[in-house]
Amino acid sequence: MKAMVLAAGLGKRLRPLTDDRPKALVEIAGRTLLEITLSRLRDYGVGEVIINVHHFADMILAYLETHHNFGMRIEVSREETLLDTGGGLKKAAWFFLEDSHRLDEPFILHNVDVISTIDLGRMVQFHTEQQALATLAVKKREASRYLLFNDQLQLCGRRGARDHEAELVRPSQPVQELGFSGIHVISPRLLAMLTEEGAFSIITSYLRLAARDEKILAFRADEYYWRDLGRPENVAQAAQELKEVQP
Repeated sequence: MKAMVLAAGLGKRLRPLTDDRPKALVEIAGRTLLEITLSRLRDYGVGEVIINVHHFADMILAYLETHHNFGMRIEVSREETLLDTGGGLKKAAWFFLEDSHRLDEPFILHNVDVISTIDLGRMVQFHTEQQALATLAVKKREASRYLLFNDQLQLCGRRGARDHEAELVRPSQPVQELGFSGIHVISPRLLAMLTEEGAFSIITSYLRLAARDEKILAFRADEYYWRDLGRPENVAQAAQELKEVQP
């Protein structure tokens, strides 16, 4: 199975930890975020990964070489300008389309700055059984912005802060407000549907496709440990939590 790790961001929220390194190389309990993510993917059975890089890109390449790519086939997608999640995936699409006999095999898209115990096997199985275009790991939690899903777990909109009006792309009442966890399972046929250009969020594409009645589904991950590592205090908290929970 293949995966993409999103690691190109500037890590502004993680400063000063990212003053001299990319966020992918910030450490928790002696392990980098990149090592934790790659190990999780490898343990699940992912053997081929593409990583997008920008900020301190050469440090990531040197790190991978030193660690012999963690026993995986790893490709790097350099972004001279940041392309956001959707633009980054679109630039790396060749990696998932190079084997014509594997075009029906879903792949994982994983933010480097989240750690979790989310069962990737269950998530991929759900995605496959539902014949989804994309499946997003979500939790019922406090968040700065929410994705909105109907009772069939289909994406139907988004909302910013609580006092913001919902943006609905698929009529539905009621809707569930859920926090996205930065982990996706995606069918390769999505790649040809990414018509946006330049830098763009993949959520923009998901909403456009949901409006066309494409299957963008929620995988409820409420039972699993999950932590966003976007801020220094979150990194410190995760270091304590990982003594009890191993992602």
